[in-house]
Amino acid sequence: MLLDTTRSIETPEGIELALRVVGPVARAIAWAIDLGIRSILYLILLFFFAKLGKLGMGLLLMSIFILEWFYPVLFEVYRQGATPGKRAMKIKVLHELGTPVDWSASMIRNLLRAVDFLPFLYGFGFMSMLINKDFKRIGDLAAGTVVVYEDEKVKTLNLPNESPQAMSIALPLEEQQAIIKFAERAQKLPPGRAIELANLITPMTGETGEAAIKNLYQLANGLIGVRH
Repeated sequence: MLLDTTRSIETPEGIELALRVVGPVARAIAWAIDLGIRSILYLILLFFFAKLGKLGMGLLLMSIFILEWFYPVLFEVYRQGATPGKRAMKIKVLHELGTPVDWSASMIRNLLRAVDFLPFLYGFGFMSMLINKDFKRIGDLAAGTVVVYEDEKVKTLNLPNESPQAMSIALPLEEQQAIIKFAERAQKLPPGRAIELANLITPMTGETGEAAIKNLYQLANGLIGVRH
């Protein structure tokens, strides 16, 4: 594991975390474990579908396609960023800012495995990891994700339970951090002070008073990847 090193990653709330970024060796082993699991599933499906003739072969090919592309996505989104192979190696996928990976990021990084695999046996992906300080393959670069060891815990944010809302415009990192910090601390502020701060960005939210505060809570939850 000589290529595995510690990197400093800034979370959305502005906290520097020392995360152990995973290099090619551990990731290759995790991939091999997942490949073995999928191969067993394919053999089981082949056993059952073979009895259905041409229809069975069509169903088999469709099942292989679905498993090949959605197996990693479902595990990464619903199992804290880790497929069974990653879990066995105690590694997981995060957004590069340290937040849990979401549907869009996981879909992008896994769809681009087709590019990483070229010209054969993940040649492009391996070269990308070697020349990138965070060992990101092409899919990670496009999705804004990073693979880290699970032994480093990301701080859990205590934000109000509001439905997440996506940003309507792109904001600089500093402004995203300000929204998340406000949502984390507003409940401890005097009501008048919280409203005063929320009203400062009324031109962006179009809301004032309590409605502005609620809207900022929703935006903060959207920024950190909360799923309802």
